[in-house]
Amino acid sequence: MTTLEETVAAIPPADREAVAEARAHQDRLTKPQGALGALEDVAVRLAGAAGVSPPPLPAPPALAIFAADHGVHARGVTPWPQEVTLQMVGNFLAGGAVANAFATQVGASVTVVDVGVAADLEPAPGLTISKVAYGTADLSRGPAMTREQVVAALEAGIAVARDLVAQGARCLVTGDMGIANTTASAALICAFTGQDPAVVTGRGTGVDDETLTRKVEVVREALRVNGLERGPGDAREVPALETLAAVGGLEHAAIAGFVLGGAALRVPVILDGVIAGAAALAAAALAPDAVDHCVAGHRSAEPGHAVALEHLGLRPLIELGMRLGEGTGGLLAHPLVCAAVRVMHEGATFDSAGVTDKTA
Repeated sequence: MTTLEETVAAIPPADREAVAEARAHQDRLTKPQGALGALEDVAVRLAGAAGVSPPPLPAPPALAIFAADHGVHARGVTPWPQEVTLQMVGNFLAGGAVANAFATQVGASVTVVDVGVAADLEPAPGLTISKVAYGTADLSRGPAMTREQVVAALEAGIAVARDLVAQGARCLVTGDMGIANTTASAALICAFTGQDPAVVTGRGTGVDDETLTRKVEVVREALRVNGLERGPGDAREVPALETLAAVGGLEHAAIAGFVLGGAALRVPVILDGVIAGAAALAAAALAPDAVDHCVAGHRSAEPGHAVALEHLGLRPLIELGMRLGEGTGGLLAHPLVCAAVRVMHEGATFDSAGVTDKTA
């Protein structure tokens, strides 16, 4: 089998017995049932993913920032020049980005992965060069990638997940960098969910009304040119690899592989924003059980992210109006994920604490 096939085959569904044990344990803790809200669901989700209750503490965390460029940039969907992708890679490696500050705050390692930057990068500490291509083709004119490129990017993401777990990471956080990648994200979300581009496409880096209108039309054109137009009631199965190749980015494919790699190793993956949400849709299309191993770190201000999370059945932990990417929302959510699990290990039950439970 190929690395991708082997990884998909190794992904287990949530362990029902562990889920039931975790839910019962939550109900015995010294608190009213359900009093921790979404945190209870996170702890139960991680127990099902790990196959044991209580689940292992998801620490230390490791952030992987997958960087790539996009041919659709030429359509004027963003005012930011394409070379910013390369420049931000340098910023990450120098420790100067917001993601670096947040990673330091939560004790996460930072790995930057060149999977498709449109320039050659010199080897550097913290940089993994897994370049599949020098950016994608223009998705509004035809497929952004070949099937072979998609598989190579998926397997690059799997390799990064395996390496980070081998180095001791017990929680993976998705990160991204790629000017114009919210356009590809919108196209992917539309393709996988059937939503209309006008509903899904957002302002990304803060584009004006004229650019947003152009961006929506470019997404619509990409779906039409690649034969991916569908409505909310269209129940046709969406082919994952072909859809990724048509309208995705190299970083989307790599993040999807990263999710699959973590799921196969039963290590939880905290998803960041809209780019991660679009990539998770592709991962779920390849291996539906992979979603059982994911936690939605936050809800981005990008409208397509809410659509993706609803389709995946994931509830975001925080909502702060953020739309930066880089893994920032996922990093901020990590302490909450740890807290949800820690209480399972350290919280007393009514019996052990000698606290009277409510009457039946």
